[in-house]
Amino acid sequence: MLGAAGAVLGAPSANARAAGPRPNLVVVLADDLGYGELGCYGQKLIRTPVVDELARQGLRFTQAYAAAAVCAPSRCSLLTGLDSGHARVRQNPRAGLPGGLRAADTTVAEVLRWAGYRTGLFGKWGFGPDRPDQASHPNAHGFQEFYGYLTHHAAHDYRPDHLWHDDRRVALHGAYAPDLLRDQAVRFARRKSDDPFLLFFSPNLPHAPSTVPSQGRYAHRNWPKADRGHAAQVTRLDSHIGDLVAAVKDADRPTVVLVTSDNGPHEEGGVNPDRFNANGPLRGYKRNIYEGGIRVPFVAWSPGLVRRGTSGRLTQHTDLLPTLAELGGAAVPGGLDGASLAGVLTGRGGAPAPGHRYWYRSETHETRRANATEHGSVTRLAEAVRRGRWKLVRFAPGERRPARRSGWRNELYDLTADPGEKRDVASRHPRLVAELADLADASWS
Repeated sequence: MLGAAGAVLGAPSANARAAGPRPNLVVVLADDLGYGELGCYGQKLIRTPVVDELARQGLRFTQAYAAAAVCAPSRCSLLTGLDSGHARVRQNPRAGLPGGLRAADTTVAEVLRWAGYRTGLFGKWGFGPDRPDQASHPNAHGFQEFYGYLTHHAAHDYRPDHLWHDDRRVALHGAYAPDLLRDQAVRFARRKSDDPFLLFFSPNLPHAPSTVPSQGRYAHRNWPKADRGHAAQVTRLDSHIGDLVAAVKDADRPTVVLVTSDNGPHEEGGVNPDRFNANGPLRGYKRNIYEGGIRVPFVAWSPGLVRRGTSGRLTQHTDLLPTLAELGGAAVPGGLDGASLAGVLTGRGGAPAPGHRYWYRSETHETRRANATEHGSVTRLAEAVRRGRWKLVRFAPGERRPARRSGWRNELYDLTADPGEKRDVASRHPRLVAELADLADASWS
C-alpha cells in the first residue's frame, strides 16, 4: 500500500524523467559499525576490501553523521528525513513511548514508489510489534517487498526461529539469518524489470552478540572470542556488500550504492572496540552524542555518476530522503530537516547543507565505556547541536527534558581544532553557548 506519500507528494519531475535513465538506488545500513572499522577509514586489523574499493572508486565522506546515537531513532530519521527533534521515534523501544511509525509518517520508500520505483527492504526493520497487521509494517510504508526482522529486539538473534516475508512468518530452523538476508537482497537486485529499484539492505551485522558461522582469518588471533567474532562479522558484512554490488553491475541502468551505519561502535557481548580503534580518532561510542557515537562511515559509489574523492560536507542521514528523491526524479515532501546531496555526489553543486544539525539522546541502558566517557551520565537526557566548526553538547539534570534552560551542563567544542572533543571551551564562549542552546530549543518539537 502507498501509505501517506500519495496524499502529500506531486507527480515525479518531468525534467528529471527526461534527463536520462533514472538510477537504481541501494542503501546499505550496517548495525553498530564504527567510524574507524573500515580500512578506508583507517582500520588496520579488520579486512574490508569491498567497501575500501568502493571508496577508492567513489566518494568517501569524512563528516557524515547518523541522526542518533542508538538504533531506532537513527533509522526513523534516515527513513523520514526528520531529525530526532521532530521524528516519530526518538528513542529505543520502551513502555509508554512511540515504538513504531504511523500512517501519517512518510518514508523514502513511499516517495520513490510514488515516482515509479519498485522497492524492497531486506534486513532489520525495527519498528512496531512482531505481527503483520500493524500500521508500522514496512509494507505499509512504501516497501513492496520485505524480508527480515520486524522488531527491534528480534534482530539481536542471529539464528532466530523465524523471519518475516511481507505478512508471512517464515520458519528458519537454525539458519544464519544474515546470509538469508543477503540472498534475498541479491535476488531482488537481479530481478528483471523495466522500472528502477530502491533497495534497502539493513543487516544486523555487526551488532552484538558476535555470532558468526566461521571466524575465518581471525580464528587464530590471540584475542577473546567476542573480538574474533566481531572482526569476522565486519568482514562478512563486507563480503555481503560485494555480493550485492556484483548483482547490480549487470543492470541496464546505473546504480548508486550508499554504505553507512546507524550509529557508533558497540561494546556489548564482551567486544572491546578499543582493540580495533573502532571510533577512529573520535571520542565516544554507541549511546554517546560525542563524535564517536554519531559520526559514521558513509561511502557513495556509482562509476560515471558519483564523482571520486572525499567530501568534508557536514552531512546527516536526514539528507538521504531528499538525495534519493532527487536522484530518482521524485517530488520531495516539505518540512524535512535534511537537504539533498545529489549535487555533491555528482560534482554539479546543489543545495547547501542546513545551517545546523541537531541530536537528541534519551537512553535507559548504559554500557561501561560509554558511561565513563560521559563521567557517569549516559542515562541522562542529552542534546547536541553542530553549526560549522562548533558543537554544543549539553546534559539535562535527569532523564527528562526540562522545560527551563537552567540545570543543563553545557560543553562546547571546536571540531576544526579539536575533532577528538578533548577541550571543553564553553567557559570561554558563553554567548556562543547561548546561541547554540537556542538552536537546540528551537529544534525540539
